Amino acid sequence: MPTANGPLTPRAATGVAGLDDVLGGGFPRRRIHLIQGSPGAGKTTLSLQFLMEGVRQGESCLYIAMLESREEVASVAASHGWDLGGVTVFEASEMDAGDENTILEPSEVELGERMGAILAEVERVQPNRVVLDSCTELRLLAQTPIRYRRQLLALKRQLVEKDRTVLLLDNPSPDAPDVLVQSLAHGVLLLEQLSPEYGAARRRLRVLKMRAADYRGGFHDFAIRTGGITVFPRLVAAEHRGIVAEPERCSSGLEPLDRMLGGGLDRGTSTLIVGPAGAGKSTLATQLVHAAAERGEPAAVFAFDEPRATLLARARATGLDLDPFLGSGTVQITQVDPAEMPAGELVHLVRAAVERGARIVVIDSLNGLLQAMPSEGSLVLQVHELLSFLAEKRVVTVVTLAQHGVIGDILAPADVTYLADTVVLLRYFEAGGGVRKALSVLKKRLGAHETTIREYMPTATGARLGGPLTDFRGVLTGVPEFEPDAAGEHLLPIPSP
Repeated sequence: MPTANGPLTPRAATGVAGLDDVLGGGFPRRRIHLIQGSPGAGKTTLSLQFLMEGVRQGESCLYIAMLESREEVASVAASHGWDLGGVTVFEASEMDAGDENTILEPSEVELGERMGAILAEVERVQPNRVVLDSCTELRLLAQTPIRYRRQLLALKRQLVEKDRTVLLLDNPSPDAPDVLVQSLAHGVLLLEQLSPEYGAARRRLRVLKMRAADYRGGFHDFAIRTGGITVFPRLVAAEHRGIVAEPERCSSGLEPLDRMLGGGLDRGTSTLIVGPAGAGKSTLATQLVHAAAERGEPAAVFAFDEPRATLLARARATGLDLDPFLGSGTVQITQVDPAEMPAGELVHLVRAAVERGARIVVIDSLNGLLQAMPSEGSLVLQVHELLSFLAEKRVVTVVTLAQHGVIGDILAPADVTYLADTVVLLRYFEAGGGVRKALSVLKKRLGAHETTIREYMPTATGARLGGPLTDFRGVLTGVPEFEPDAAGEHLLPIPSP
């Protein structure tokens, strides 16, 4: 993460590691920062986490509740396992309990009283961190924009004194965000809650501005779970550039496949295995993981399309038992539910696996990741950054992609073949009254590769590859033409049931 030009501004850590990474260390101290978002976006949780971090660092903290009671604020904290014993909660809403003023304008009496009480509490507590929840009540009491602006300016002058870092929470109108408050704040953080047609709500945040400081722009996914907010910073591959290393190949565990790949897979490259459903993409990916594990190289598998138990059972059925490697920790399998996990969290998990030492990463399949993305354009950009990051870390990346259709015209849900360094194509074809499978290497950026089409057959003792299918034409169409003079001598025998 780049640092700001000029003298570094002291930062107040937020208590959220991912957010501190986005902000370059936390919120600049002695400044007012605006946290905007619709109800339920996570503003209160983030602000309480910010105060709890202050308590942990021995700072005095004040929470000013304009609408909620102390009990309500404490219940939010308790839901995350936090004790607010070190935080002073000022219940400004208690001032509404008296007789309603009917003679003078609220902006002339009630707003002044409210502001006076808030500033008096600040003077009494002398806090280092202040949270005002929320600006909406002040805006309603002020009634006019000019009076609202004057009150905020007065609040800003008095709150930022004596090393006070202030968070203002606000519920802006979806159609007209309050640019008045945004212009007064030193930094503006926008929290969004998205509601997909199916699955859990998705949350993301964006730094709209942060004066005199560098930060990581764009949207960053985050989740609210027991224990607080977890932010998944957007991956920027350029921040992980390393020294260019010499090319190094690793075996697939199948000697014929290594020949087709020109010697094996190159470290720091990505391989896309594409084909229709049931063609053997996951089995081939498991073959690569098993070969790496036998060499003692840690592997991480992220499975979208099948449960963990099914994946392990299929591996055992094809002679690629992963159970011993799971027990030793050499192989790690993470089952991903795209309806519950945002894409940013998946990228975070992949990055964490690599930092723990994974040398091969398998994403099975890209179709599941596509379901977690708002659009195909977002998918391509995020996959590009992820593959670039893994390449910089010298990781062998294997990604599967299921195509629509089985025989004949087959289409992919997204065109990502140009992103991969190697493309392996699996196809069904008809021969001898049976359905068979073929494998070919369509592309390899580093070095030459074999251009033949070979029969591919997963068996109980592992995957097998036959010789080049020189006796057929049109194998990739699914309905090949057989040359009678060769009599199918290159076909693998079908094992008896």
